Amino acid sequence: MEITVNQQIYQVTDICSMQHLIAVVLNTPSTGIAVAVNQAIISKANWERHILNPGDQVIIIKATQGG
Repeated sequence: MEITVNQQIYQVTDICSMQHLIAVVLNTPSTGIAVAVNQAIISKANWERHILNPGDQVIIIKATQGG
């Protein structure tokens, strides 16, 4: 299935959790990031249970230092 992450299109398996997307597909550390799917924030505690659907729009925001 096809999903969009930060305006880039990715092909993922039909059953793909948010945790799998972050760890395996994007190969991104899970610390210091916030995730929203279709403009709804997904709590880190729910990443393993949140299954993505075809056409989902995912936004990943990384915390940075500075001011």
